[in-house]
Amino acid sequence: MVQFEKHILDNGLTVVIHQDTNTPLSTLNLLYKVGSRDESPEKTGFAHLFEHLMFGGSRNAESFDEIVQLAGGDSNAYTNADITNFYCTLPAVNLDTALWLEADRMQHLNVNQKTLSTQQQVVTEEYKETCINQPYGLVWHMLADLCYKVHPYRWPTIGKQIEHIADARLEDVQAFYQSFYGPNNAILSIAGPTPPDQVLEMVRKRFGHIPARPVTRRLRPEEPAQTESRLLVDEGKYPSSVLYLAWLMDGRNGADYYAYDLLSDVLSLGRSSIFYQRLVKILKVCAHVDAYITGSEDRGLFILEARPAKDISMEDMEAHLWNELSLIQKEEIQASILEKLKNKNESTVCFSNVSASHKATNLGYYESLGDANLINTEALRIAEITSSDIYRVVNTLRKDNVNTMRLIGNAHGEDALVLQTHDDEEDEDE
Repeated sequence: MVQFEKHILDNGLTVVIHQDTNTPLSTLNLLYKVGSRDESPEKTGFAHLFEHLMFGGSRNAESFDEIVQLAGGDSNAYTNADITNFYCTLPAVNLDTALWLEADRMQHLNVNQKTLSTQQQVVTEEYKETCINQPYGLVWHMLADLCYKVHPYRWPTIGKQIEHIADARLEDVQAFYQSFYGPNNAILSIAGPTPPDQVLEMVRKRFGHIPARPVTRRLRPEEPAQTESRLLVDEGKYPSSVLYLAWLMDGRNGADYYAYDLLSDVLSLGRSSIFYQRLVKILKVCAHVDAYITGSEDRGLFILEARPAKDISMEDMEAHLWNELSLIQKEEIQASILEKLKNKNESTVCFSNVSASHKATNLGYYESLGDANLINTEALRIAEITSSDIYRVVNTLRKDNVNTMRLIGNAHGEDALVLQTHDDEEDEDE
């Protein structure tokens, strides 16, 4: 059981404190409830850009990282579709230094043309390196756009296109900062040996005077249920062919989220998994097969990814995959298999809460979902999943609601892109 205190300051800052006397280090985790889903479709990539801008200095601290390192610590950050998260671990005696730094960039970040131009160059180079210059670099751009039609998950965190960052105007970037990076849109979680009352006193001293800001959040329409299959075929210069089958699934707080999560393990986790045993080892039609979920806060995706084995066509592999899926959909999974995977997932959750740094990060994330106590109850929710739950969700993975993306390896062919929506296509098994 992870004990913690939760406080909300007058300016709206949520503070979660956990005392861990087994370490001399403290971890400060500051989560802003802003991700790529909060961006305009014409101005994407801003949340990720701010992950970089937040290290560009503030009024009283020209270099964030240098001060953290001088205090004996290290820091980093990440952005996804739902949140932007900053974390710093350093000796507990220097916790106040980290609080001062975070408070200063929350209120007085250097959002000027010089820092913007510098980080625009950094992020556009990252875009080129990870998206444009990689053979599979635009996979998520294509798959997200195929699966989502109204929700802002339809573009990736790094941005829909490089021009949105390269051409970003200073006034738009400043407006984004004012809208989302205030105390009333943030969760500060701290784990370390310092008594909670002392931590809270330091937090009030550093953050209590920062005024709340109006949070200008865009309307986020719910992605409607998919009632037709969609197909995208890209015959590009890929080293090897890859198949993606993707379905909409419950969001992070949905009733069936954990059932979908466990289903992905049932299908592909480890060499004893159903897909590995059947498609890779016995039938030898797949060189690789994987099942995974995006784990997003709003409706996410359940994805099957497969690469055909040597001398196996994409059509043959896809037909075998659908056949194996249909067999699983006909009867409930064996209780012994499910119990083994539940135990593995529960142990993973428990081990993720051993270190103070992980506890600080997890407390902030769970609080962003609406309940920091998920850190103590998530393992129980996994334990509640039954074979009938797995049976129910696996039967939502149908041909009439699937998003199929086929990347055809063709090192000497010309790039071609085919996008098709089909609701009356002949069944491939017939």
